[in-house]
Amino acid sequence: LDYLQSLGVDALWLSPIYDSPNDDNGYDIRDYRAIMDEMGTMEDFDLLLEEVHEHGMRLIMDLVVNHSSDEHAWFQEALNNPESPYRSYYFFRPGADGLPNNWRSYFSGPAWRYYPEQDVYTLHLFSEKQPDLNWDHEPMRQDIEEMVRWWLDKGVDGFRLDVINYISKREGLPDGNDTIRDLITFGGIENYFYGPNLNKYLRELRREAFDPYDAFSVGETPGIGLELGRLLSGADRKELDLVFNFDQLEAPGKARFDDYSYDLNYLKKYYIKYHSRLSANDWMSIFWENHDHPRMISKVNPDPRQRRLLAKLLLVWLLTMKGTPFVYQGQELGAVNQKFSSIADMRDVETVNLYAELSAEQGEESAWATVLTGSRDHARVPMNWDETPGNGFSTVEAWLPRPERDDGWSVAAQEADPDSVLADFRRLMALRKQYTALRRGSISFIKEKKHNYFAYLREWQGEKILVELNLSDLSHLRSQASAGDKLLYTNVKPAEQEEAGRRRLLPYQAAIYLCK
Repeated sequence: LDYLQSLGVDALWLSPIYDSPNDDNGYDIRDYRAIMDEMGTMEDFDLLLEEVHEHGMRLIMDLVVNHSSDEHAWFQEALNNPESPYRSYYFFRPGADGLPNNWRSYFSGPAWRYYPEQDVYTLHLFSEKQPDLNWDHEPMRQDIEEMVRWWLDKGVDGFRLDVINYISKREGLPDGNDTIRDLITFGGIENYFYGPNLNKYLRELRREAFDPYDAFSVGETPGIGLELGRLLSGADRKELDLVFNFDQLEAPGKARFDDYSYDLNYLKKYYIKYHSRLSANDWMSIFWENHDHPRMISKVNPDPRQRRLLAKLLLVWLLTMKGTPFVYQGQELGAVNQKFSSIADMRDVETVNLYAELSAEQGEESAWATVLTGSRDHARVPMNWDETPGNGFSTVEAWLPRPERDDGWSVAAQEADPDSVLADFRRLMALRKQYTALRRGSISFIKEKKHNYFAYLREWQGEKILVELNLSDLSHLRSQASAGDKLLYTNVKPAEQEEAGRRRLLPYQAAIYLCK
């Protein structure tokens, strides 16, 4: 917590720490009111919450309520007792007629698990050990709301809501369209990605659980796009405070498991377009890394010679764009993808299942190349605290050990380097706190069509901050900064800038100016 406080962090978001069999990294919850044994006890959590608040930060938990674990007491009773009231908490269908529909799981195969002893199918959009909850059943919703209030009574400050736009399914669970399935793989998605009662259920959850505590909510909402995202997070809608929209994470026509170089010009166009549609009623989250996606540096340019500059450029962008920035652990260090050597190194259920499916279709070599590109495990290795065995995370082998050393990029190594990514992260956070324009100011974009160049002006009550970014590994002429502007930050050394001349932006250079 001292480390997070030294970074200038305002809130800590925890991935799931509830009791779980860990089929999907804790996103399969067995008991919503207990702590996973591997994470400690409820007393440990209470102490953590107290210490977070004493450090002047807030604690955000991960709320996974599209599905539970198949080991949850609700599901076990529902499975083994057809007359149980908990049967209606899930989607059970008789087994006699075969698969109930053609929906596909995100973790490979049909979205239905068959239980031969009971002769029933249950719906699971994700792992077969993650049966979907039936939000159309009011008693289930009430139990969820009661559970949320229980945590908020403890003092938790809010929740990130996992795949929350999937909670409302179209009545009857009809077959998915074949063309849509062929285009995006996930058959049936049009029947639940923005279901008929989604807005109703989110308003109810906010009214009954969040609003009485003035609690924060951010929804993971894959596939909804800009306008539907505004419907979910508009201030007057009373549904979510923010959403995570994922359209910026992959280039058009590409998916996470495609091997390609990500063009930062697309990220630029995405934010320009998004901000052009926002009103005073809207606010957006700013992010491009989390526990479900490979590291952005590796996607843009894996050349180790560019790592430091590129890491700093991305941090300038993240911390000066209009919106609420979400920093995933390791971004402040310039973390990159891991050099896994075989599927035996992997733990992610999505990766393991996809590898098995692709190996049968196209062979192990091709399957390995695909899963290595997009595996979630790249972002799930332990934090790189130091360069001792275990990297300061543990004295025993971790559940997902780092496959190799990354000397010079640990917290300990960077603490001793005044030019490190970590040092610059702290500088940028200090600027963000010092200048209100960087937190609350308007944003206007400059020379929007200029390729590999991104510049914008943040303004607040006469305070003007200019940000210029070179999105490539080549030098470019500046377009905006004037001689009277005060340089607040740049990620290149003064001698390098002097040699290139003031009118040039060096490769992956980022610069922040206080305008006269």
